[in-house]
Amino acid sequence: MKKRNPWAWIPTLYFAEGLPNIIVTGLSVVMYMQMGLSDTEVGLFTGWLALPWVIKPLWSPFIDLLKTKRWWVLAMQALIGAALAGIAFAIPTDFWFQATMCLFFLIAFCSATHDISADGFYMIELDDHNQAKYVGLRNTFYRLAIIFVNGMLVSLAGILQVMFRGQIRFTWALIFYGLAGLFIGLWLYHSRFMPRPAEDVQTRRTVKEVTAELKNMFVTFFRKFDRRGTLIVMLFLLLYRFPEALLNTMTKTFMLRHNYAGGLGLSPQEYGLANGTVGLIGLLLGGIIGGILVSRDGMKRWLWPMVCAITLPDVVYIYLSYSLNSNLIVVSSCLFVEQFGYGLGFTVLTLYMLYYSQGKYKTSHYSICTGISYLGLMLPGMLSGYIKDMVGYRMFFIIVMACCVITFAVTAFLKIDPEFGKKEKSSKG
Repeated sequence: MKKRNPWAWIPTLYFAEGLPNIIVTGLSVVMYMQMGLSDTEVGLFTGWLALPWVIKPLWSPFIDLLKTKRWWVLAMQALIGAALAGIAFAIPTDFWFQATMCLFFLIAFCSATHDISADGFYMIELDDHNQAKYVGLRNTFYRLAIIFVNGMLVSLAGILQVMFRGQIRFTWALIFYGLAGLFIGLWLYHSRFMPRPAEDVQTRRTVKEVTAELKNMFVTFFRKFDRRGTLIVMLFLLLYRFPEALLNTMTKTFMLRHNYAGGLGLSPQEYGLANGTVGLIGLLLGGIIGGILVSRDGMKRWLWPMVCAITLPDVVYIYLSYSLNSNLIVVSSCLFVEQFGYGLGFTVLTLYMLYYSQGKYKTSHYSICTGISYLGLMLPGMLSGYIKDMVGYRMFFIIVMACCVITFAVTAFLKIDPEFGKKEKSSKG
């Protein structure tokens, strides 16, 4: 059978993988805030939507028992498209909140399942050389999905709200009808152009065998070190991003809420430019430079500079909350600095998860690490709005800076091989 050119399906597949994630974790925050929810409610309810990504290691081994990975990818895309149309239909109704929350949760579950299936399909269709060759392409289109949603769609929502004289519900319904059409289009495209690898077959293992393997996978994960060592690792995975977990949702509402509510009062168009493009560029640059530095000198050499990078730039929000300077250049510069530092510091977490996951079940153990880390984002994020509504944005950002001590504390006990992360030098004969 003739092989399909990877350019025909990798860009669209990973664009489709990134879209529902950022719709659920980012776009929902902006929509609910504009539709009248308090920061307490926004933080609590959107925080729950992260749960499927936390627990996806529990069902990922069972996907192989039913159908193929290609089938799962297409089925999840069709479901996500239908759920997006459902959100658009529900927004003008009296029960809009209950309906949209249920549908967002469905999208989150389908997206987590799509992640598992798409990544598995990628590894089956491509050999090791091509997996490495196209990893940059897949990551680029995943990030483009984030720019599309946080930058273009939020800005488009603002433009439509001006055109339709502030009809918030109507404009958000239009946005989600458009997203539904886009996703149905991606589903139709992939139905035609995604390859059909001969190796992509339904597994012949039984449920009992998969359950036993799942149990063994978790047992070996928590027995890599002694009890004290495992506890230190779990605390690190949970708490390394604690300040960022508090900031994640509240920075979005801070930039969009009016000055009288303590926010910057940016328009959706300004927010889309500052956060969805300039901030994301800073994040990508930080990640790229972090990878280069670790590859050259090893993770241990850059550990503490990167811990400082992920925590200290958070101070920009204290400045913005006190100055309420809504100049787009100033705001964008502050976001660039904070997101660049986050991208640089996130390298530590990514590499340590790879370090801890070495050995048998490497892929599954890495998935468990990401689930625990996602839980560390989810729980503080659910409380962030309540804390902010109690003390206001200014004191909230001061509390976040104080919580940076937690990041330093959980990092201090890590034991890391000084050579880990360095590029291996080829031996000369």
